[in-house]
Amino acid sequence: MFARIPNPALLAGLLVSLLLSGCVTTNSGRQVDLDKARETHIQLGLRYLQSGDENREVARHHFQQALKLGKKDPQAHHGLALLYQADGENKVAESHFEKALRYDHNFSMARVNYGAFLYKQERYQQAREQFRVASEDLAYNRRSYALANLGRAELRLHNLNGAETAFQKSLALSPDLPIALLELAELKFEKQDYSQAKQYLDRFSEKNRQIPQSLWLGIRIEKIFGNRDKERSYALALKNLFPYSAETLKYQQMMAENEQ
Repeated sequence: MFARIPNPALLAGLLVSLLLSGCVTTNSGRQVDLDKARETHIQLGLRYLQSGDENREVARHHFQQALKLGKKDPQAHHGLALLYQADGENKVAESHFEKALRYDHNFSMARVNYGAFLYKQERYQQAREQFRVASEDLAYNRRSYALANLGRAELRLHNLNGAETAFQKSLALSPDLPIALLELAELKFEKQDYSQAKQYLDRFSEKNRQIPQSLWLGIRIEKIFGNRDKERSYALALKNLFPYSAETLKYQQMMAENEQ
């Protein structure tokens, strides 16, 4: 994650200084360091993109400048893919994702982001394939996230065993990864393995803030075990913290059915 940029003018000056400090063409025949210039544009583009919507156009400028220096640069195409995705221009975003991966088949970060892009569009089979390939990159430093996302795609495709395998592999790499813990808790609950479901949920709750999904799952688990006090505690937190969530509505419907 990149830090927010407090002073855009400072970064513009930084770009100039980096270019001037590189190998600039002179009468002696020294060549401009195009790779360094291109990399600087890409890094600035990503930082401006991370710094907020108000800097999106500046980010676009830097990515386009990077492509002028190297039209097949996969990182520049990846940056533009993320930018156009934020713009809601999905067709253009997808074309840049595809170019990024065409020019660097092993660009796992771009592959995971492309998978997330496809997942949001409910193109789960295509998303699964992107996550699967990224998850097999043993050198990728965020492989646990690729595996967790693979698990989510498998769930959407109703492959519970494949999802469980992916989540387990994810936790083997990152034992406290929240998404994998919570999804495994849900999956174990669906399989009626309530003890395992509670263990995964407890591990999630130890280091993460509760969200509607975790509270609703906690209510159902404690109801199974007959722990009325803990069930009420989860329910109270759900109603107070997330009164308009879908999970609160599900809880109210469950209570209404129990009263009939």
